[in-house]
Amino acid sequence: MSSTLIDSAEVADGYRAGRTLPLRVELVRQLKRRRTMVMGGILVALPFVLLIAFQVGGGPGGDNNRVNLMDTATLSGANFAAVNLFASAGFLLVIPVALFCGDTVASEAGWSSLRYLLAAPVPRARLLWSKLVVGLGLSLAAMLLLPLVALAVGTAAYGWGPLELPTGGELAAGTAAQRLLVTVAYIFVSQLVTAALAFWLSTRTDAPLGAVGGAVGLTIVGNVLDQVTALGDWRDFLPSHWQYAWLDAVRPRLEWSDMIQGTALSITYALVLFALAFRGFARKDVVS
Repeated sequence: MSSTLIDSAEVADGYRAGRTLPLRVELVRQLKRRRTMVMGGILVALPFVLLIAFQVGGGPGGDNNRVNLMDTATLSGANFAAVNLFASAGFLLVIPVALFCGDTVASEAGWSSLRYLLAAPVPRARLLWSKLVVGLGLSLAAMLLLPLVALAVGTAAYGWGPLELPTGGELAAGTAAQRLLVTVAYIFVSQLVTAALAFWLSTRTDAPLGAVGGAVGLTIVGNVLDQVTALGDWRDFLPSHWQYAWLDAVRPRLEWSDMIQGTALSITYALVLFALAFRGFARKDVVS
């Protein structure tokens, strides 16, 4: 029925399919939602929580002689930002990606407003495109928010200085900022699989929690499988196997090989899942 409405509306004066559901309108709608504010609050709070933990615990460090990235947290603001990314990349940053991309379409169906959007009429591909762009944009914003707040908090607490490397040596502040940008960019690309999975599930169910929880759950399963050494080289086909390839960016010499492999794998899986989402939704009988 919605397709018929769109076909008839396309001949109406002033109708432009590309102008329906503008990105600005969708972005404002998503920013006003409580879950966006709560997620933003959690990401802003994390650097303060880690700062308090280091203050109470007397700073990071273990009982052995091995030095890792976590042990350098209190050496400078850049180190503190890098440690925040290290602590959150494996799980915490998965949640906003799954939330912003998995809740977007399913929530409309759950509110019984999806069919009214399509009858507006908003073409199905246009609706998905607007929601996907905004979902990915908010996911990227979340990944930028955390290190920016951490850098500000860390600089205030530990001072502005070079990025001290756990392997020895240091990176000048300007170079460190560039490396942190590379890190954030790679983490975002590596999470495209989770975003695509959540988005595809969002087009298949009317339950937002099912889409978000399914994406997070399958991401966790991938992380668990990556720990199974018996799988051998098969683990190379798991996106989670390359999720910490960004650590090559916090070395004296930037190494790209692992990040390139992880990027190629993540984009490939994501494109397949996005295509399935658009193809399935185009044929779906929307009754919610």
